[in-house]
Amino acid sequence: MNTTPPTKDASAPRKTPAVRGNHLARRLDEGWTSGNQLRLLENGEEFFPAVFAAIESARHEVLIETFILFEDKVGLALHDVLLRAAQRGVRVDVTVDGFGSPTLSAQFVNTLTEAGARLHVFDPPPKLSRRLKLFRRLHRKIVVVDGEVGFIGGINYSADHLADFGAEAKQDYSVEARGPIVEQLRLEAQRTIAQAAKEQWPDKPLQALAPRPCDSAGHAQARLVTRDNQKHRDDIERHYRMALQSAQREVIIANAYFFPGYRLLKSLQRAAQRGVRVHLILQGQPDVAAATWAARMVYGRLIDAGVQIHEYCDRPMHGKVALVDDEWSTIGSSNLDPLSLSLNLEANLVIRDQHFNAQLRDKLMPLLHNSCVHVSKEHTVAQRWWWRLGVGALVFHIVRHFPRWMAQLPAHRPSVVPAAETAVITSAPADADARAWSWRRLAPTRLASRGAAQ
Repeated sequence: MNTTPPTKDASAPRKTPAVRGNHLARRLDEGWTSGNQLRLLENGEEFFPAVFAAIESARHEVLIETFILFEDKVGLALHDVLLRAAQRGVRVDVTVDGFGSPTLSAQFVNTLTEAGARLHVFDPPPKLSRRLKLFRRLHRKIVVVDGEVGFIGGINYSADHLADFGAEAKQDYSVEARGPIVEQLRLEAQRTIAQAAKEQWPDKPLQALAPRPCDSAGHAQARLVTRDNQKHRDDIERHYRMALQSAQREVIIANAYFFPGYRLLKSLQRAAQRGVRVHLILQGQPDVAAATWAARMVYGRLIDAGVQIHEYCDRPMHGKVALVDDEWSTIGSSNLDPLSLSLNLEANLVIRDQHFNAQLRDKLMPLLHNSCVHVSKEHTVAQRWWWRLGVGALVFHIVRHFPRWMAQLPAHRPSVVPAAETAVITSAPADADARAWSWRRLAPTRLASRGAAQ
């Protein structure tokens, strides 16, 4: 009796890890556009005037997605430029998150809708409690005007993105884009509201402008990378990991909420262990104290591998940006924490361009050298009391498995509904002092920044 085990046919196709990895790399390498012009915008002083000026000149269409729209001086200034755009016949669609933008006055909403603008609320919470539905939020920040200019980054429409807010003013970034990448931003913003618009406004079809190739505007390569709960659950994290795996000399990551999963942590460690200078700029003056406490649970592992950690202490760090070597960079809405990497709808622009990479590096290095405290191994040991050892191990275990656990939860289909039909509407009057504020007060800053860019 022949007991020799049968041999496998060497010619038979096999789905090896390498093959799967190559297939994934090819998929993630698709979608790049060339011929883009990109301008880095720092904080509200540069971002708000650029966005408001683009809306003022809009001829056909304004699309906005944002997590937060507050009815403060910034929100009211946005309201004013949107109202004027709608009154002159521009199609205006604004989508806010039902958790991040919990209250808007009836006056704020009604004046826009009466002028023809459409204000949508993504997955509004139940009327009985605005604190519910914390997870799976619309965290993206996208603006597209006439399909010609787009903005993407981490800046919301609230006064705490301006320096005159005080010590709690946020440090953050966005990018102004022109060229073929704008059409990707436009289609993504339209996709969010397409079904809702079809059902609720059948007399006003969304597709006013047919998709069209945009003219070349510069030399940068870029692609839009999104995170959702269907087909793109971990695309942003994978782009980070691929960039870290290819890093040769330098990595700089500035991120507000840093609590990544196990695979991203390992990619950071491995990059540092093979000699890459890996710098993390994280929160030292947090707006959410628990976020910094959680981040510090993984400091020791990273420092042991050679990662340099710097805590930014001038004000709360709200940026979500990174660069690798001399060409690769990313900017967008995604933090490196479980909410952004596993639950929320996020959008990042991934860029291949030496000029933009240099712009971003020139912004981050002064922060690193002048406004940060370097975290040493001795500092982490001194802060690690006996009870933190057990807590740290538990937290790291949760971080390692959190994305897989979250993937098992039912991903309900979120609703996008008119603002007038949701609990975000209150009878609270707008603040008179805030309403008197105008975006034109930032005009000198806007002109100075444009002159410096030229």
